[in-house]
Amino acid sequence: MRVGFDRAIKLKFHGATISLDAGLFPYRNLDEAAQLTESGAAELFDFRTGSNVQHGMTALLRQSVYSRLAGYEDVNDAERLSVDPVMRHEVDRRAVEPGEGLMGNVG
Repeated sequence: MRVGFDRAIKLKFHGATISLDAGLFPYRNLDEAAQLTESGAAELFDFRTGSNVQHGMTALLRQSVYSRLAGYEDVNDAERLSVDPVMRHEVDRRAVEPGEGLMGNVG
């Protein structure tokens, strides 16, 4: 198993756009190397349809697991974490515009 570091990550000062959860980076790297959330999400099913489905099961599982790894007890903090730059990057690695939530309505 080889764990690498995502060299696309850049640390910059953006004033109020901060995160206290930078410790999630190693978890995501380990997760990708071992394919933990992908294999777990493959066993979960989401029966919602249409506009109710905004995120895949892997992203939803990552959001739940990573928020607990960051010290949050449940998904009640999902709305606040949806704008956290580290959580957004680690959960889905999609480019999300500032102010747009990733998992804001999960819970």
